[in-house]
Amino acid sequence: MLKIKTTKKLIIAGVAAMLMSNSAIAAEMTLKLGHLANEQNAWHKAAVKFGEELSSLTDGRIDVQVFPNETLGKEVDLINGMQLGSVDMTITGETLQNWAPMAALLAVPYAYATLEDMDAVADGEIGDKIEQQILEKARIRPIAYFARGPRNLTSSRAIKSPDDLNGLKLRVPNVPLFVDVWKSLGAQPTPMAFSEVFTSLQAGTIDAQENPLALIDSASFYEVQKFVNKTEHVRSWIYLTISDITWGKLSDADKNAVMEAAKRAQAYERGLFTADEDRLTKELQDKGMTFVEVDKQAFAQKAKAAVLANVSDEIRPIVENLFAK
Repeated sequence: MLKIKTTKKLIIAGVAAMLMSNSAIAAEMTLKLGHLANEQNAWHKAAVKFGEELSSLTDGRIDVQVFPNETLGKEVDLINGMQLGSVDMTITGETLQNWAPMAALLAVPYAYATLEDMDAVADGEIGDKIEQQILEKARIRPIAYFARGPRNLTSSRAIKSPDDLNGLKLRVPNVPLFVDVWKSLGAQPTPMAFSEVFTSLQAGTIDAQENPLALIDSASFYEVQKFVNKTEHVRSWIYLTISDITWGKLSDADKNAVMEAAKRAQAYERGLFTADEDRLTKELQDKGMTFVEVDKQAFAQKAKAAVLANVSDEIRPIVENLFAK
């Protein structure tokens, strides 16, 4: 009888030790991933998916904490934090051109007519060069990319041609290309953080903003804007990135796991993206927004000269070739 009790105690002790060991393994590394979108946005869902896949691939040793709504900081702050090692990951795009000039190619007005055109660049030789320069100049590593719906202009009045932009106070991201192009088109561009846009529209500090439908919806701009003007002026992508400092702490096996998880998250986000555009159009209409058809050819013709005049010498030949295609 004593021998049986002793055996049971040993089994219980072994199970407890194993559970403690698993708990310790689960807490081995935590990656902090901050971004600007809210919990309903496909980027956030894909970020959560990345964390789930990475946890599964590493048997729970690597945990990913996702911080939406700029709760971990604004985009530029997150990039700076990644360069210092205080932040592990973010989702970022054309803002990276402040460090890596080739990142401007992620969001060149009217450079990519279709999603397939965009994929050909992002997945091809040009995309490889962009990613390498981001790594070298910004010291953060792109590991996947997410499609972005075409950027459309929302406003308090209908915009049908470039002439209608005259005097329009328009929020743009703090990206030199965006600022200069909209100024050339006749608007009054005002760079500001994304988190400040809603209250600025509400207060009348600005009249308009431009973003993909997903962000127009998730940021509730339908409450303070009446029109979605279908300029579709930028078709672009955005990167899921990891700090190169964090990357250097990973084993080769864990680096492979991160890349596989990122690949799965990218495929997952694409599925969400393709289903979202039609749904978002209907939902925004149901919420009171009017979609306005614009003279896209007029916008594109006028934007071409403005873009070529404002992109860097380094990428101008690439942009000219994209327009030629």
